[in-house]
Amino acid sequence: MDKQSPCQVIGIASGKGGVGKTTVSVNLAVALQAMGKKVMLFDADMSLANAQIALGCRSPYNMSHCLSGEKTLAEVVVTTRQGVQLVPGASGLQEMAALSEVQIGRIVQEFSSLDAQFDYLIVDMAAGISPMVMTLLSACSRRFVVVRDDPSSIADAYGTIKVMMQDHHLDEIYLIPNAVASEPEGRGLYERINQVCARFLGHSVKYLGSIENDELILLALKKFQSVSEYAPGSAGSRDFRRLADLTDNLPRLDQASGGVQFFVERLVQAPA
Repeated sequence: MDKQSPCQVIGIASGKGGVGKTTVSVNLAVALQAMGKKVMLFDADMSLANAQIALGCRSPYNMSHCLSGEKTLAEVVVTTRQGVQLVPGASGLQEMAALSEVQIGRIVQEFSSLDAQFDYLIVDMAAGISPMVMTLLSACSRRFVVVRDDPSSIADAYGTIKVMMQDHHLDEIYLIPNAVASEPEGRGLYERINQVCARFLGHSVKYLGSIENDELILLALKKFQSVSEYAPGSAGSRDFRRLADLTDNLPRLDQASGGVQFFVERLVQAPA
């Protein structure tokens, strides 16, 4: 990517928990970093954050310390062994699950203080459609919705897409079928959901790629590693490399001057 290109900000969401949203976020970030991109991962699940566990790193501080004024964002950011810059969320703090506008404003201020330029900022959302999740998704340039091929996941993914489209007028929504039997099955799942979106919402979602079911992805997580570290020759590693390549080949969205600045600007402009 050209050094003058703006940072591409991708929000990764899901209608329900347990579909592999953080797994996709972490492995996509690592795969992009391995391609030579400069990547920051913001764990925006403010009450049940676990990206640092999946990446095998420890941080003594997290976003709650920024909001309390104890630390700056730069002091909270950790560099993982994979080279990803991680902004850790908080875990086990219920009050972090529903931040006020003032607190979200503090997050904006913290991001605006970062000087480093990134190719990608990946925002790992909390599951669901809370006001905070929607505010953050509105600040991203693209939105990836992770879905599994089961009725509840499909229903919740559609519900999330509906809220994004109808209530927040968001576009650039991509479906990422996870843990599917094959790429054709994943594409078929996308087509089924997209048909419903086109019929009832009047808009289509986009398809980028699927992640096949691979037990090595779960084994890698249990070892606190990305699948590309744990099993570089696996189907899961192949799929995330492909997803990273497809992501990097998407058209550049030139709505900002670079870095994470347009994430900050979009957060400021996002409706409450």
